[in-house]
Amino acid sequence: MKHKQIVDLLNKMTIDEKIGQMVQIAGDIFLSEDIGSVLTGPLKNLHLTDEKICHVGSVLNIVGAEKVKRVQDQYLSKNRLKIPLLFMDDIIHGYKIAFPIPIAQGCSWNTEVIKEMAEISAMESSIAGANVNFSPMVDLSRDARWGRVMESIGGEDPLLGEIYAKTIVKAYQGKKLSKIGKLASCVKHIAAYGAVEAGRDYNTVDMSEREFRQYYLPAYKAAIEAGAEMLMTSFNIINGIPSTVNQWLIQEVIRKELGFKGIIISDYGAIEETIAHGYSANEKEAAKNAIHAGVDIDMMSSIYANHLKDLCLEDKEIENKVNESVLRILTLKNKLGLFETPYGNIDEEKEKTWLMSPTNLEKARKLTQETFVLLKNKNHILPLQKNKKIALIGPYIDNIGITGSWSMFSDKSKNHTILDIFKEKMENEVMYAKGCEILRQEEINKILLADGLPLVQIENEMQKEEKMITSALEIAKNANMILLALGEHYKQTGEACSRSNISLPENQVNLINELYKLHKPIILILFNGRPIQLNMIEEKVDAILEVWFPGTTGAKAIVEMILGEENPSGKLTMSFPQNAGQCPVYYNHYNTGRPHNDNLRYVSRYQDIPTESFYPFGYGLSFCNFQYLEMHLDKFKMKQDEKITVTIKIENQSNYAGYEVVQLYIQDLYGSVVRPVKELKAYKKVYFEPYEMKYVDFHIDIEMLKFWNEKLEFVAEIGEFKVYVGGNSVNVLENKFELVT
Repeated sequence: MKHKQIVDLLNKMTIDEKIGQMVQIAGDIFLSEDIGSVLTGPLKNLHLTDEKICHVGSVLNIVGAEKVKRVQDQYLSKNRLKIPLLFMDDIIHGYKIAFPIPIAQGCSWNTEVIKEMAEISAMESSIAGANVNFSPMVDLSRDARWGRVMESIGGEDPLLGEIYAKTIVKAYQGKKLSKIGKLASCVKHIAAYGAVEAGRDYNTVDMSEREFRQYYLPAYKAAIEAGAEMLMTSFNIINGIPSTVNQWLIQEVIRKELGFKGIIISDYGAIEETIAHGYSANEKEAAKNAIHAGVDIDMMSSIYANHLKDLCLEDKEIENKVNESVLRILTLKNKLGLFETPYGNIDEEKEKTWLMSPTNLEKARKLTQETFVLLKNKNHILPLQKNKKIALIGPYIDNIGITGSWSMFSDKSKNHTILDIFKEKMENEVMYAKGCEILRQEEINKILLADGLPLVQIENEMQKEEKMITSALEIAKNANMILLALGEHYKQTGEACSRSNISLPENQVNLINELYKLHKPIILILFNGRPIQLNMIEEKVDAILEVWFPGTTGAKAIVEMILGEENPSGKLTMSFPQNAGQCPVYYNHYNTGRPHNDNLRYVSRYQDIPTESFYPFGYGLSFCNFQYLEMHLDKFKMKQDEKITVTIKIENQSNYAGYEVVQLYIQDLYGSVVRPVKELKAYKKVYFEPYEMKYVDFHIDIEMLKFWNEKLEFVAEIGEFKVYVGGNSVNVLENKFELVT
């Protein structure tokens, strides 16, 4: 359809039909001939009439060709103007193939890896009926207590957030949305959701506008510049006003300053929640506040459905805003080609052959391996030799549940376990004991209670735990070394999964302590969705491989890396804290007037733990031994229209081939506002053959030196700078240069 036809369609719509387009509900209701019969749970609480339900413009988390067709047919049979539904879904890290969780993907430091994962996800979900994906989540995340760090693709760094946001949006959307294998990207969450106080989900955010612009806004800006079709508001307040009704944020920053033309949707029930925030006095006022702010779609609440009509009758300006919102929604449906083909890119034949295809599963395995981070490798214990007697111990050894909390659509039938793969590959008989459960039953019951699910009776749990540890010790005594697979429960990470204790569960720590007494080498494989506290166990193990929640092909990818068939190259995108009391902790912090010194009292430090992170941002080992030998600058004074070339000499002093992520940081030594101790400004992932030496070049330009000053001007100031280059944010070579007029 042409734009004029879309406008003509808008003019034919009644006010009820227009408002309906601005409402999103769960799509299950359209799977029944009798709509009223499925009004249960959240849908029933919305208090929507049958007529209003038949006007809604979009549905949530309905995917699968046959199901989408049924829902669309049922809806269109009742819709007067035959305006098709939009199908929006949470394909956070894969549809049928579950890829590693987003924080893991970011640790690849490889946009090609992230692009390919996003493209496969888009193809799988779009041919199964998805039109819009609620991804990527680009919130800057500095606090490991927050459960949603597992969704944060860029972690604690704004540059990675920018680069990855652009990569994913372009991968999902391509050049034409109606093309097979493409869908609209809904970027979330505007804004600064990752800065919630105390790492507690849905909590308050309070920061200066300068801080917001310097660190939190860049990823959203990058996504908008990449052409993102939708943005989702966040649950938090910012500058004292909930994001969902924040006119400064949505109208001034997002719409006017960044030029966003697409759809803005609330998060689940967020418009109604402005009442609980103490901002909106009632539902009608919540609707008024949200429409004035510029929210186009009300997700899973009846605020718009039940109150916008009265507001339109009272205020012509609100009616105009409704028309603007509906025009944006109809325009996206037209871009997706839904008026011509209401089923979108559904392809039932491809759904049978392309989903979970052997080719894509093999790609997934290779891509997954780039997300693993080797945190420790004492005496080069890894890679393992196949002729060693290895005891496989831990609740994640024989467990297919390694896909993470946002993998509800994935096909678990293709998942293997670490035990399965070791049996295939090992020359000797594999010895296995579970050793412990992931969590004690009392801890699982807390999760079940929060989810409203039946509790499980607890009987003789400590006795059972002792028996499991005894069995593990028996097989470990007969082994040369121990491979231990531990970590968080998948329901301990994700939305509503904030934790004050981010260490391993007590029963798992008990298992480590008992195995440690055997004085045998221990290799720890970690499954988790956030940085966790490792200082109490790190000294008791010889190697640590961080695999996060690695997805469908994770088990095979892990075993191949353990056995040296692949070489780890991942680097952390979030600092690992000493313990939760240190959070938030991040590498690009400011100095104080009394910088920390472990040997002095009246400085900025803790009495009981080191001030620095346990594992720093950018950290990650390899089977290779990369040595940074020399650093050269081609000049030491730079004018604003010039560049400085930084050259690093690096040698791989090992007989392994592999990749190294070479990282460049800059520090502005003296500014009109205090500047961070260092900031990532560039990186390259470089391949080395055994014993190969390479020179790696970076070019520093004026854009790398700019920042937001006190007057909220984005400027570079003349003066001295330090440049650092290394394999992480701490172990670096450094030099100085000066920006001159």
